[in-house]
Amino acid sequence: MRSLFRALPLLLMSMPLSGAPIGQNAAGTSPPTSAEEIVHISFAGSFGDKPFACGQYYEGVGSNGATVTPSDLRFFVSNVALLAADGTPTPVVLEQDGVWQYRSLALIDLEDGTGGCRNGNAAMHAEISGTVARGNYTGLRFTLGVPFELDHIDDSTAPSPLNMTAMLWSWQNGYKFLRAEVSTRARQARSMAKATGAVGFPVHVGSTGCASTGPNSGPDHECKYPNRTVVTLPAFDAMKDTVVFDMSKLLGRTDLSRNTQQTAPGCMSFPSDPDCIGVMQALGLVYGDLPAKPQVVFYAREK
Repeated sequence: MRSLFRALPLLLMSMPLSGAPIGQNAAGTSPPTSAEEIVHISFAGSFGDKPFACGQYYEGVGSNGATVTPSDLRFFVSNVALLAADGTPTPVVLEQDGVWQYRSLALIDLEDGTGGCRNGNAAMHAEISGTVARGNYTGLRFTLGVPFELDHIDDSTAPSPLNMTAMLWSWQNGYKFLRAEVSTRARQARSMAKATGAVGFPVHVGSTGCASTGPNSGPDHECKYPNRTVVTLPAFDAMKDTVVFDMSKLLGRTDLSRNTQQTAPGCMSFPSDPDCIGVMQALGLVYGDLPAKPQVVFYAREK
């Protein structure tokens, strides 16, 4: 059974300096061979052309032009690959650091626990590290989401980062692939709470329509709405570029001053929630009868 209130692991503890098997480093990752090269892929958050920062206010966000401050920005990425000019993918083998990266999965954490992000943590993780076969690469591909085979495991025995409480949903529904939240200025927040009973706009994206014997057991097959986004950046140089997550694009089609009555606050990925339409389309996901559109949230920017 999921333990939803377990404390977060100590994220900044030192890696052991000895005891690793011969041919591996302390994190349990083999050093690159002559046919491989180390790669670092950096991530950043933004509100349009302004850097994402907890405690800062941003104007003109959403279809109603709200003034907001971020409360959270964390997301899982998996199946990272560099692309050749013809689109051929070469997988990036992630460093197994024991905290942020496990198998083909990494947690990107762009909040620092300050300001409106006080429910977060000070430790951040804004760069994926791994190795890739030597070659000439011009693009990047990754999935926003947790692979199905890891999405419904028992978190009480799960390795980090799959044991981080803030990203848990339920054993049946799995993990929150994306946790992006904003709060509005005090006057706007009071007005919104009076009208809708909700304050701020949280976005939690994960799989829904997951069939199992109950909330404390995982499904045997893929959920009806997997809600994983495959992101392709055809022009990306890991040495020169950063992957940017634009909160303004995520929320740009959504009225942040209201929340549809008798629905969850913000967008919790539930089918038939009007407040999810703009968010899901911005992420390039099918939602209800609406076909997927090209995702607009992630883009490449020169460092």
